[in-house]
Amino acid sequence: MHYSLEKGEEMLKDQTIYEKYAPGRELVYACAKSLDFLREIPDRSIRLVFTSPPYNIGKEYETKTTMGVYLSDQVKVIRELVRVLDDRGSLCWQVGNHVHNSVVSPLDMLYHPVFSDMGLRLKGRFVWTFGHGLHSKKRFSGRYEVVLWYTKGNEYINNLHSPTNDAPDIPFNLDPSIWDQIRSEWQTGVWNIPNVKSNHPEKTEHPCQFPVELAERCVLVLTKPGDVVLDPYAGVASTLIAAVKHGRRACGSEKEERYITIGSQRLRSFFEGKLKLRPLGKPIHIPSGKQVIKIQGIKPGA
Repeated sequence: MHYSLEKGEEMLKDQTIYEKYAPGRELVYACAKSLDFLREIPDRSIRLVFTSPPYNIGKEYETKTTMGVYLSDQVKVIRELVRVLDDRGSLCWQVGNHVHNSVVSPLDMLYHPVFSDMGLRLKGRFVWTFGHGLHSKKRFSGRYEVVLWYTKGNEYINNLHSPTNDAPDIPFNLDPSIWDQIRSEWQTGVWNIPNVKSNHPEKTEHPCQFPVELAERCVLVLTKPGDVVLDPYAGVASTLIAAVKHGRRACGSEKEERYITIGSQRLRSFFEGKLKLRPLGKPIHIPSGKQVIKIQGIKPGA
């Protein structure tokens, strides 16, 4: 499905995709290493960080190393993220599992002490569940990942229930039924969203792309229009798209030039109303009996 702009949709005034960060720019998508990019951002200038870091499993965009070295490198990035995060801001860290010799290490368990030691407060742990993926022969595959939601203190933007008594209005131009669905998901802590695989409308060549609607839930709940959303591991710009779709400013970095090329084209297609996106809140497709037989390879009558 192509995303088309609705009448009255909030949009950025400046739809230029800047390649270098500068205060006031509404959309920055830099080809740079995350740590170098973050050092250019002023203190307390970001309302929401939404990102999914490398998992140290040897994907094409990372060099697999020991978990000690991996976490040490990530601590440097996280320290910068805490510095740039606004006092009423949120940090959402989306991770799965590190797997070595068929032994699973849940990354959220390894990361939590890091965030806690830096003074961040865990406000929610959301399970992102999906129905498709490769089967593992030596362990259970696991059809889920998690989103850790941290804040700096007890006063933070939360459009569902605000401790600062901000009115929890329905976001601009969002169907009330979709908003009710998001509210329910945040209460249950389980988000059922298809992952970006073969026939997903958002699929690109990026091997670990997450759906735009995953980031959208955090953008809608944890920011206001005009706030700045940051992704230091921006990949093909899914977080940036989620932000600008709802009238937020966005900035991010990605060190792989080929992903920058793809992400920039996706952003341009979005502004032209031509980008294929899975609609926010679309019900999960349940295969019919015949489709299940075809998927599982069962012969009729067997």
